[in-house]
Amino acid sequence: MSAVSAEPGAGRHLRGLARFNAAPPTAATTLLFGCCGSHRWAERVSAHRPYPTVDSLLAAADEAGYDLSGPELDAALAHETATPAPPDAPPAARTALDAGLAAYQGRFGHAFVISLDTVAPAERLDRILAAIRSRLGNEKEEERVVAADELRRLARARIKCSIYAGPVRPECGE
Repeated sequence: MSAVSAEPGAGRHLRGLARFNAAPPTAATTLLFGCCGSHRWAERVSAHRPYPTVDSLLAAADEAGYDLSGPELDAALAHETATPAPPDAPPAARTALDAGLAAYQGRFGHAFVISLDTVAPAERLDRILAAIRSRLGNEKEEERVVAADELRRLARARIKCSIYAGPVRPECGE
């Protein structure tokens, strides 16, 4: 599981599509690597700049995500870390989350990834716990497909947050 943004304030200097398009390749690739932990993915998406619209950037990110090789997907998943329970979560929920995340990582060998960009903050912990319970029943190859899809959704959300050129958005960790 990961927060929607790569790091608080990641890419602030590249806010807006025009700035992202005009940024030096290293800066754009670094921002993108924070959105999906695959160097090849980040380099590929960066190399196709300029993008005429955010939608075209997101489409390129999706396409590059579908093209990740097995080892590249492994690297991207290894780059993910579990986000702890919210500070106000009840102790029982924290214990359940910790146990679920440990069971997931033990079974599948990587952090649990889920995109929560469309989920209200008050509902996120319940959604995470339900998803962990559900996905622990998946076969390894089935879960790999689900995790790859969630990783693409996370990358899209992180890109939108990183280049958004408007008011501060709480769903972006700001």
